[in-house]
Amino acid sequence: MFNKIYNKIKKYIRENFVEICVYLVFLFSVLCPVNYYIITGGGIFDASKRVSLDTNYSSKGSFNMAYVSEIKGTIFTYLLSYIIPSFERDSMDDYKTNDQESAADIEFRNSLWLNQTNNNAIYVAYHKAGKKLEEKSYSNYVFYIDEQADTNLKVGDQILKVDDHDIRNLEELKSYVHTKKVGEEIQFTVMEKKKEFTKYAKVYEEDAELYIGISLLEDVIYNPYPKVTFKFKESESGPSGGLIMSLQIYNMLIKKDITKGKKIVGTGTISKDGSVGEIDGVKHKLRGAVKNKADVFLVPAGRNYQEAIKEKKKNNYQIQIIEVGSFDEAIQKLENL
Repeated sequence: MFNKIYNKIKKYIRENFVEICVYLVFLFSVLCPVNYYIITGGGIFDASKRVSLDTNYSSKGSFNMAYVSEIKGTIFTYLLSYIIPSFERDSMDDYKTNDQESAADIEFRNSLWLNQTNNNAIYVAYHKAGKKLEEKSYSNYVFYIDEQADTNLKVGDQILKVDDHDIRNLEELKSYVHTKKVGEEIQFTVMEKKKEFTKYAKVYEEDAELYIGISLLEDVIYNPYPKVTFKFKESESGPSGGLIMSLQIYNMLIKKDITKGKKIVGTGTISKDGSVGEIDGVKHKLRGAVKNKADVFLVPAGRNYQEAIKEKKKNNYQIQIIEVGSFDEAIQKLENL
């Protein structure tokens, strides 16, 4: 019985050897990863689908987030990027802060960025609308580790205590480090995978300044009224939707509809002081806005705006591009549409 099965398999392989080899090579190329992300285009989605408030104000137009579609590269998609003009390669090393970082570190940082961005959007929009906002809690996470750092901390560690002291943010940590001496060891109580650990970082000197080689990102949780609920997908991350999210929340908090019935697409980070920061992938996001027949494209001032204008002229896009450096400037320019 075994011999019959073996002979049939051997005969099948012999008769279909070329096809099997081609299939195996194709399977290998599809599954084998490379050190690249492949940018496959851009698109938009209605920001109102990602946030809800306990208000009844409606909008005739819409605020839309622009995004870049990217996939983890394989040999197959990497080779396709040389054939398909809209596919572009981005080295994974460009996303890393040092050679020791993994893809998981990058994904965590992008996820944490999204949380901070949404909280900044709440802060900016509620203060502008004059609505009640209380801080509920805050956390600090290891966001970056320099190659010079002598530490066993990891990206993603939640900092609970620093030498048994409460540290509010990165600036307070920097001040504390400056009370130490070169070579001194600072103890960190951290939460990692829901367990507490004690870790360390040693102080070193560079250009007459004291460092421990780590950066923190503060994640503040607010208790706003009216209540805000976010509904982002697991695949959605990063800080580039901050400007549009703050505008969307603000528009839901006030009676006046600042969209004026227009389809508005935008991109840019948002800080607690309302400043709008630059992002990557402007040309892909602009292309997505044009493809989806947007009326207006909001883009951070400076390099991003110049890139968007260049793409508009190059492709003869029929869309209004507005340069903004802050939340207040975005409101003012939308009012003048």
